[in-house]
Amino acid sequence: MEKIAIFVDVQNVYYTCRDVHKRNFDYNAFWAKVTQNSEVKYAFAYAIERADDKQKQFQNILRAIGFEVKLKPFIQRADGSAKGDWDVGITLDIMDYASEVDKVILVSGDGDFAILLDRVQGKFNIPCDVYGVAKLTAAALINSATDYIPITGELLL
Repeated sequence: MEKIAIFVDVQNVYYTCRDVHKRNFDYNAFWAKVTQNSEVKYAFAYAIERADDKQKQFQNILRAIGFEVKLKPFIQRADGSAKGDWDVGITLDIMDYASEVDKVILVSGDGDFAILLDRVQGKFNIPCDVYGVAKLTAAALINSATDYIPITGELLL
């Protein structure tokens, strides 16, 4: 059985699915698809912590599916803008766990991860699959992925 590690950029997938498809990402369908004939060694969902009951319910659903939910505080800046980015955390975790699995699966459309995937594939000689919303996934990320799987129909609620 292929050992996999899953890394989900929750904010990215939420906003890209909402903006393009006007629907939500179906975490259960995704889990069923990627875990078929695979052993999940690690599964992380990176989210922003808000003191909101709906968010807590969502995070509990992710945990019930099998994800370890990593939370970072939501930061509201004085100028009204917000900060809540997990890029460095996702990068560090992928580099830490890639040597222990046969495949990395990243759910994000963020082009900043292209360099990371190139490094992981070169250093660990393992495939890196990417799931993202086609219209909002960076070309560099698609090109760096071993396999790019667009988030469409069966992966949407």
